[in-house]
Amino acid sequence: MKQGIHPEYRDVVFMDMSNGFRFVTRSTVATREKITMDDGKEYPLFKLDVTSESHPFYTGAQQRIIEAGRVEKFRQKFARTGK
Repeated sequence: MKQGIHPEYRDVVFMDMSNGFRFVTRSTVATREKITMDDGKEYPLFKLDVTSESHPFYTGAQQRIIEAGRVEKFRQKFARTGK
């Protein structure tokens, strides 16, 4: 590999700002902040708005459209305008 053209690949902490969930993985993302984890090591910190711990699709809090009958109401309402 050529020297000086590749981004730095290192351990980075990704933190979900909605619930405080943190995980360490390897990344080349640019960060300005640092955080000390439970193991005593200091890592670069990247803040996220949503992760699998807080997204409704993964947590099961997602509402189903079919349960409320909204799809059928939509079809009935706009069935006559399409013809």
